[in-house]
Amino acid sequence: MIYNYSFANRKRDLSDILGTVIKDEPRFISNFRHSSDAANSKHEYFEDNLYAKGFVAVDGSEGKLLVPDTVANMLKTGVLLRSANAPALFEIKEIDGNKITLELVCQNGSAMSTASDLKPEDKTFHFVSPQNGDDDNDEIISSVQWNATQIFRKEIVLSGAALTMNLYGSVDNQLNRQTAWALADLARDLNRVALFGRRVEKTDKVRGESGGLYYFAAETNAPKVDAKGAMLDSFMINDASSQIVFNGGEPMQILCSPGQARVLTQEYKDLIQILRSDDRRGAYVAVIVNEINGRGMTIMADPDVPDNDVWVLDTGCFALANLHGGAITDMDATPNGFDGIRRVAIGELTFEFRNVPQRCFRFTNLKSSAESLAVLLSK
Repeated sequence: MIYNYSFANRKRDLSDILGTVIKDEPRFISNFRHSSDAANSKHEYFEDNLYAKGFVAVDGSEGKLLVPDTVANMLKTGVLLRSANAPALFEIKEIDGNKITLELVCQNGSAMSTASDLKPEDKTFHFVSPQNGDDDNDEIISSVQWNATQIFRKEIVLSGAALTMNLYGSVDNQLNRQTAWALADLARDLNRVALFGRRVEKTDKVRGESGGLYYFAAETNAPKVDAKGAMLDSFMINDASSQIVFNGGEPMQILCSPGQARVLTQEYKDLIQILRSDDRRGAYVAVIVNEINGRGMTIMADPDVPDNDVWVLDTGCFALANLHGGAITDMDATPNGFDGIRRVAIGELTFEFRNVPQRCFRFTNLKSSAESLAVLLSK
């Protein structure tokens, strides 16, 4: 039997509808704003130019610092900085590989008279002047990152019996209802890939797969702390926030399991703000004040996040890119002789993760939320 409906022979663009579903989906995926289309299945994109607020030396004595190679590469002579332990102002006078020579240029009311007064524990330094020093002609070159596109597919099926019963009105209404369910299910699939996906470049024999947060954090050596069974608390969150700010990011979100969200909100229960009309909602959304910069941080409870993990994130890290011409669409795919209607929603897209080492901080091996809540309730 042939069933008629208004868009029977039309290919519909569902990308805007999917965007709305993703925005409202109570998951990590709601952080992903739309970016420009991917030109190829290997999607390359520029990372943002985020400047670190300072650095930590490996060792130092008498005004000479030994710094990691990654730090040495971003420093230039003439840059002004101060020790985290004093207001005195120092200038980088010489760079020899990863050895930095400092000179005291202003006491700023401190007791220091030369750079030699720096103590061995003075290893953390904050920039006071721009990192480009005296050379205003330096080109700013963004680093290039890439991710692979992945095909996502959902079937929308209405049987002849369901159509005959006419439970939900016209055929159009029934198909639109099933399409909405399919896109909600697709958003949850996207969420799991955005978290745990591996990056595999597409070839003639290999299907392309998009890497997720855990993949890029591991590949780029993003900051990670083994909690060794400790209970999640505000001290951990503020330490991670401080590190993100120090690296040039802006901590905006705490991503965790629903159980760990309950653990954290027990500590903040007198100060927490519950959001009931946010344009990026979660299964549980609340705002706490970040003690590092005084700004609000959203707690998002995502059931897909492992219970012993908690992330502190700068959500500017994330974006979603459709392959050019491959945005989510649906079309009729009803086979001959099938009693009903079958449409297929299909598209190819990928995720962008910009500056993960500067914007993402992970705690792992936390005390389970069940154990933590038992401890809190016993007090």
